[in-house]
Amino acid sequence: MMAKTLAQPGRPEDEVVEEMIRVDHAGEYGAVRIYEGQLAVFRHLPHKRETAASLARMAKDEEVHLARFNTLINERHVRPTALNPIWHVAGFALGAATALMGEKTAHACTEAVETVIDEHYQSQVKRLDAMGETEKPLRDTIEKFRLEELEHRDEAIEKGAQEAVAYPLLSSVIKGACRIAIKLSEKA
Repeated sequence: MMAKTLAQPGRPEDEVVEEMIRVDHAGEYGAVRIYEGQLAVFRHLPHKRETAASLARMAKDEEVHLARFNTLINERHVRPTALNPIWHVAGFALGAATALMGEKTAHACTEAVETVIDEHYQSQVKRLDAMGETEKPLRDTIEKFRLEELEHRDEAIEKGAQEAVAYPLLSSVIKGACRIAIKLSEKA
């Protein structure tokens, strides 16, 4: 019988994969809630129809991602994060608050979140690559979603994300909050 390869010293691969699925599920749930918050503001502003349409399209991508992670949670019997009620409120609040601060600030939120998600998904893809063929379908799913998140980030930049008032501070705070949310959701 062959010894199981460890993804990290002392941690079996399946535990690492469970954490990935748990945190990615939480992240996609949070992303859906951010867009819901932004759309709650922009959807009712006739002069922001183009922005609302763009956000609605991105939200649909996030809903597809969340649906896939819902399936993975169920198929693999992974416990979702206990923090989902917090992400439910915090995601919507972040989306609504940034939208209320203006279109460019809403785009700055998207750019910051998607930048962190790109880093996070890249790290996961590398870890899954090291596990070989057994987790290739999960690896390919995460890579596909990573590329879609980059499209959202790039669109947000094109629409003026980096021109938002206090952009460096805003971006830094949102990125920091995302990194904390990731760490908390892996375990909780």
